[in-house]
Amino acid sequence: MRVATSLSLLVLGAGGIGHAVVTSLDTGIARVDPFKDMKNRPEAGHGMNLLLVGTDGRDKITREERQKYRLGGAPCHCTDTIMLVHISPERGRASVVSLPRDSYAEIPAHIDQTAGKHHNAHPVKLNAAYAEGGPSLTVRTVEHMTKVKIDHYLEVDFTSFMKTVDALGGVDICTARPMKDTYTGLDLGVGTHKLDGGQALQYVRSRHVDGAADLGRMQRQQRFLAALINQATSGGVLLNPVKFRQVSATMLGSVRADEGFGTDEMLALGKAMRGFTAASSEFTSVPVGSVSYPVNGIGSTVKWDEAKASRLFQMVREDKPLAPHRPARPKATTVDVSPQQIRVQVYNGTRADGLGRRLDDALRATGFNTTRTPLNRAGAEVRRTYVRYDPRWDRSAKSLAAALPGCELLAVMGQGPTLKVTAGTDYKGVRTVRAEERNQGEFDAVTGDEVVCP
Repeated sequence: MRVATSLSLLVLGAGGIGHAVVTSLDTGIARVDPFKDMKNRPEAGHGMNLLLVGTDGRDKITREERQKYRLGGAPCHCTDTIMLVHISPERGRASVVSLPRDSYAEIPAHIDQTAGKHHNAHPVKLNAAYAEGGPSLTVRTVEHMTKVKIDHYLEVDFTSFMKTVDALGGVDICTARPMKDTYTGLDLGVGTHKLDGGQALQYVRSRHVDGAADLGRMQRQQRFLAALINQATSGGVLLNPVKFRQVSATMLGSVRADEGFGTDEMLALGKAMRGFTAASSEFTSVPVGSVSYPVNGIGSTVKWDEAKASRLFQMVREDKPLAPHRPARPKATTVDVSPQQIRVQVYNGTRADGLGRRLDDALRATGFNTTRTPLNRAGAEVRRTYVRYDPRWDRSAKSLAAALPGCELLAVMGQGPTLKVTAGTDYKGVRTVRAEERNQGEFDAVTGDEVVCP
């Protein structure tokens, strides 16, 4: 997700380095005119909207890098990542909406900029708009789909992404489960990893880690963006003009932007994104109706939920918070081990039909990695809920017990990493838990290695 490098730089630009330094930097940005001859555009909304794209610039990468990071094949000259960033008028809030690259899109009628040939409107995957008509057609297509007027355009490629991460000294990413993708070469165990530029590229490109494909990749890109900005603003870069210039010059070598994007816009975006995290900032993806919408001649596309997407982009146009009525999270009990790292098999020890399923769903809702296949316990009805666990995973057992007030813990040597909870007639529900601090000393259920995860 090369757009992350753009955002991190702009956050730095608002943090005490100074207007003069940023002014000298923006003179090095390559310029492009994505708004040339555009007509019938949406009405301007409140605030500032930027379209940030990461392009498939693998033609600038060395042969060794292409082999090491599985970047084979010819570059597609298309957008690999697309994000719409909205900045509120007072520069106090940034909202980021990820647009799936495989989104079903209808490219507006246009004149080919190279051959001068007229093309009628036709369906494509969203990332193909760049290949057909560059930044201008990409902007037109996004405006056509969202009805949001784009004020500025930023573009970054593979090369800039890797070099910027390296200039920052790497970025820390925590994985709650092993992640392996044979297509990109990504291979991460459970825990915290400092990714260099090439590894970071593998992380944000991987689409075969789980069944979520491009949508799962977008979530990882969002997590990486938050981690990268945190690294940039807390690693001694922000108040160090020398380091700032080093990182900035590295990134700006491969950035393109519209002529109107200058110092004031950089500082505005930087101010709005200070303190940016995936949890505290407005960070979302377009609501999806179908992840496999077939189109003749194109293949499987991602079809937006038109009603929900329309409401989302209306909120962007009107400068409304994207989640103004998000319910408050219930107060959670702090535990040593993150629920996401704890594998649980549920048993129903009562005669109440469906209790096992309700318990499994409740544990999963608070984050536990349940099997989703609750079983019925044979024998007499159990009065008290209990958890069987291998003593090697005692901290996981205590964390699970915190979610089941009044349960009994039973140690079973050699049981293995999966905890087994049996619901008794005393079961009243699941308490919300979460890990606040770094968890050290727990063992990965697959490898037996120590897990270190925030």
